[in-house]
Amino acid sequence: MIDILLLIIGLALILVGANYLVDGASAIAKKAGLSDFIIGMTIVGIGTSTPEMVVSFASAIKGNADIAVGNVVGSNIFNALMILGLTALFYPIRLTSNNVKKDIPFALLAAFVLCTMGCSTWLDGTQVNTISRVNGVLLLCLFGVFMAYTIYSSSSQGGNDPLPDNLSGGKKMPPVWLSLIMILGGLCGLVFGGDMFVNSASAVARSLGISDAVIAVTIVAGGTSMPELASCLVAAYKKNTDQALGNVIGSNICNIFLILGGSATIHPLVMSGTKPVDLIALMISSVLIFMFAFTFKKKQIDRIEGALLVALYVAFVVWTIKGL
Repeated sequence: MIDILLLIIGLALILVGANYLVDGASAIAKKAGLSDFIIGMTIVGIGTSTPEMVVSFASAIKGNADIAVGNVVGSNIFNALMILGLTALFYPIRLTSNNVKKDIPFALLAAFVLCTMGCSTWLDGTQVNTISRVNGVLLLCLFGVFMAYTIYSSSSQGGNDPLPDNLSGGKKMPPVWLSLIMILGGLCGLVFGGDMFVNSASAVARSLGISDAVIAVTIVAGGTSMPELASCLVAAYKKNTDQALGNVIGSNICNIFLILGGSATIHPLVMSGTKPVDLIALMISSVLIFMFAFTFKKKQIDRIEGALLVALYVAFVVWTIKGL
């Protein structure tokens, strides 16, 4: 019971810390004269993935690869199936030409690269599937390529989009001193909350006789994806679903390239707890989003397709639980 309470407290600290960190950093970046697009793409995009980053980095430091990898895999599945599905049920998600030509294919590439690393026992004949430090550096380089290309394509198109609602909320930006306090407080919440969350999640898994990987791919993944879920549902309510799509795609790319890359650089990640069904679900979710861009005449994810995504996530969770 105490472990479950600590799990909830740890998650709350992570979510609140991420929110204050993003708001404080965004205010300072805004005062420094950075464009709205750059702020949205970097600080907001990476900021909503901060909970996953903290949990995975803390797990890597503690040598718990199952939670580090399972958290990212589960979060990406949750993002693509449940979050986009619920968003589309609220309001159809329109797809831009940039989404179809650049964003979605990059997310598909990220899923393919991770699945390839998860099949090293078949491809290379290794004893266990491992994301080595060399693989981690490669993933970080791919993240750098994605960010550089995104910033370059935005500047060449004069992309200075309005600041996302979930960033400013129409409120006056706080002064610099308060922004610095928000950043410091947010970081403290992330560090302490992340450590508490990982320790309690492992304890709960052991007490229930469930592997860390299963806990990570379901409960931990869903919990750390709450920022994306909240921002996407708000965007859907305001009928700004292209922002929701960008949030999910950016988060999924960040999760694999930046978070897993950084985690593997800290400590090589043995993917012993990641099951083939997890990687299959990850790949199917990415392929489905890519396919939906070409279904029917309108480039959008409609309510029927949204219901299909939600149903697939429910089926994935049921399959995972039945396999215990």
